Amino acid sequence: MAPPTPLLAVRGSEGLHMLNGPPQLTENTAFQRESGKNSKVFTFSKDGSLFAWCNGEQVNIVNVTSHNVLHSFDLPKTVCLEFSPKSNVLVTWQPYTTAKDSKAGEPNLHIFDLKTGKCLKSLIQKKMQNWCPSWSDDESICARSVNNELHFFENNDFSTIANKLHLQKVTDFVLSPGDQPTKVAVYVPGSKGAPSFVRLYLYPEFGGPQAALANKSFFKADKVTMLWNNKATAVLVVASTDVDKTGASYYGEQTLHYIATNGESAVVQLPKNGPIYDVTWSPSALEFCVVYGFMPAKATIFNLKCDPVFDFGTGPHNAAYYSPQGHILVLAGFGNLSGQMDVWDVKNYKLIAKPQASDSTYFAWCPDGEHIVTATCSPRLRVGNGYKIWHYTGSVLYKYEVPQNAELWQVAWQPFLDGVFPTKAVTYHAVPSKVPNDEPKAAQAYRPPALRNKPVTSSKLHEEEPPQNMRPQSKSSDKPLSKTALKNQRKHEAKKIAKQEARAEGNQETAPDPPPQNLLHNTVPAVTSGDPEVDKKIKNLRKKLKAIEQLKEQSATGKQLEKNQLEKIQKEAALLKELEDLELGF
Repeated sequence: MAPPTPLLAVRGSEGLHMLNGPPQLTENTAFQRESGKNSKVFTFSKDGSLFAWCNGEQVNIVNVTSHNVLHSFDLPKTVCLEFSPKSNVLVTWQPYTTAKDSKAGEPNLHIFDLKTGKCLKSLIQKKMQNWCPSWSDDESICARSVNNELHFFENNDFSTIANKLHLQKVTDFVLSPGDQPTKVAVYVPGSKGAPSFVRLYLYPEFGGPQAALANKSFFKADKVTMLWNNKATAVLVVASTDVDKTGASYYGEQTLHYIATNGESAVVQLPKNGPIYDVTWSPSALEFCVVYGFMPAKATIFNLKCDPVFDFGTGPHNAAYYSPQGHILVLAGFGNLSGQMDVWDVKNYKLIAKPQASDSTYFAWCPDGEHIVTATCSPRLRVGNGYKIWHYTGSVLYKYEVPQNAELWQVAWQPFLDGVFPTKAVTYHAVPSKVPNDEPKAAQAYRPPALRNKPVTSSKLHEEEPPQNMRPQSKSSDKPLSKTALKNQRKHEAKKIAKQEARAEGNQETAPDPPPQNLLHNTVPAVTSGDPEVDKKIKNLRKKLKAIEQLKEQSATGKQLEKNQLEKIQKEAALLKELEDLELGF
């Protein structure tokens, strides 16, 4: 039996319609197109069998296969919709308002039973953020956050609160996925010098900190993102501050923490300083990918011991997307980056393709694990709206651009349950396409006016690093080295490099100069600024940067650095920028 064809729902100022996915790539005429600009929101159920949308007059729910309208609710102002995991319940949300003659507002969150069409509960939910209640995958538990408490309901009975978890200032929570007993990750921000913390509980055992499965506290956290793996054995926590007090980053400061349900926890050590752009679990639940560091960013896969497994090197990336089957990983650079997508076979760590999807604001894998949609949507970008359907080898199979003065607001694949689409062998040859991918040529790098009539030098401020497998192999066997052997190997390599550098310094007059890895660290200015004060500043900056290099080498050999030494290393980017500004001045 052939697997089904996923649909693509498309919503914009031209209306709402469905597209048959590959290989047909034609409009699905069985779904009656909604014309006009009033379609405010749509969503599929988790298994893709139901589809709900608000057309500005009412909320409609249809069966995707038969296209029968199951229910219509008179809620014209609805802007958020969500199905429960097993499609027994639909939740709607509209902006909270108060009546003119009364301070009390009307309930704006409604929970409907989809078998009977009856409203099970109406609640007041003022903020759009975290508006939707959260269910366990079997729908035995539903939870929502209310005034420093988490309220738990069981078996979709919203008449009574089955359990409460009370934590002062609890601001976020995430229920674990899967069919195993439900676990809850909760976050409480720090105050008055106390650290923030994340705790993992097994529902409903909430008897204080001692009852927690795991507890991880940390400073420098104004907000967190918590990510469970598929098997509900561990949580990744990205802790963020709004402001980086060192001034090194516009994005604030981020740290990545690993917390396992067996009580183990760790700080994930990232080899490059800078923001954490994206963190994503592999569907295998055995590893995760992190995109991080000042541009060009690094991307690294880590295992459950938080050891690096594979380093993809550096490049223009700020996002990572595993295919639903986990066999392919796309590293992409969207937003203010060029839209480059590096497609990797993660079983063999082999690059498949490097297509370009400029100006994309949205990316999503098709459930079949073979196709991708990228879109340019309003209001993020109001010009050039449209979408493309790709094969992962880089071929554009379908392209749609909205007419001038029209807008595209939302696209989404019809989801399917795990196992419907089996993993297929990876191909490295681009599949044939009738659609040309007319991406514009990359723009030339900006050059200041003073340098425009001078020859272009090939030197780079940042040399891009190549990919490398981080699993060290011993020569005698295929087994990974032990921790002690790995440490000794690193020490040996560091000594070898130091000897080579010392020999090179001794033979500077006769030996040719090696290619500089970092121009700012390894070259001495051939000219002076003419200002003794500026020259003195440059000399001091170089001295500081050389000291930082030595500290980094010591750290690479396994030496434990002091707090003040780590703080010095964190200032490297700011010092490099200052040095660059001074040198560009003359």
